[in-house]
Amino acid sequence: MSFDARSLERLQQLGRSLPKPLPKPEAEPAPAPASQQRHRVETETDPQALFRELMQVSPDGSVPPHLMDRLRQAEADQQRQRQAEQRQAIQRQSSPGPTTASGLQPRGASNELRPNRQRRSPANSEELELYTAFQQLLLEGDEED
Repeated sequence: MSFDARSLERLQQLGRSLPKPLPKPEAEPAPAPASQQRHRVETETDPQALFRELMQVSPDGSVPPHLMDRLRQAEADQQRQRQAEQRQAIQRQSSPGPTTASGLQPRGASNELRPNRQRRSPANSEELELYTAFQQLLLEGDEED
């Protein structure tokens, strides 16, 4: 790009009148590291222990809202953890055990009654047919009596 003499002179004047860059701010001192020891109220995750700590710290039993929120969160986390453990236990109980060559499970493996008093559902069509035939025999036996 080419400039005529007048435009070049004008650009040089503008360059001299532009403001100088601001000085860079001095670096602020870094905040204290988080590895310093904290009070147990800040680190406790067990809701019952946290509640005890809050009551020991508070002379009149009043607790700031942010600490109450922390207590509620700890209780919710504990509840979620319990539910997850229960789900895992149920999955372990309902996972299929070893099967025989015919595809059926060995006696007593998972035919045991569950806490809700229901037996497991049939695994394949052959097992379903046998179950249905057995039910029919039971019903016919009840009619004869």
